[in-house]
Amino acid sequence: MFVTERCYLRTFNHADITDVKNLFVNPDVRKYLGGIRDEASIGEVMQSMLAPSDTDFYWAVRERHTDSFIGLISLNPHHDGLFLEVSYQLHPTWWGKGYGTEVVQPIIGYAFNELNQEKLIAETQTANKASRRLLEKVGMQLESKVIRFGAEQAIYSMERY
Repeated sequence: MFVTERCYLRTFNHADITDVKNLFVNPDVRKYLGGIRDEASIGEVMQSMLAPSDTDFYWAVRERHTDSFIGLISLNPHHDGLFLEVSYQLHPTWWGKGYGTEVVQPIIGYAFNELNQEKLIAETQTANKASRRLLEKVGMQLESKVIRFGAEQAIYSMERY
């Protein structure tokens, strides 16, 4: 578990399923993530999140004082297969208040200090300006752009300090 000033991040478990499903069907959350997921794909993802491989990590993000669900953050192998990718989905209620930056930072530290990663990746659509700002705020730099999933993606990276 990770604890920040306003949040705690705990390993995803059965108690988080309904909240995470709600993220997966929220059109605002999914706008830059390929759209709303269908029920079959949600079930598959939930099963893999409940029994992750050694290279997959999922945390539910909750507000410390109310236990309100904020979102989901993960580390998984990036598409290139060389490095881990940090990903996040926050409920729109929590957008624009600094929570994304607050919860991504300890996961970056975990990737470098506990998992001994030399480099960390993040990928977001170039159109997702808020996500790009967040990645730059935590110290990641734009490395390249690719067309993937039918849209231009910005690949950000950070090397171990």
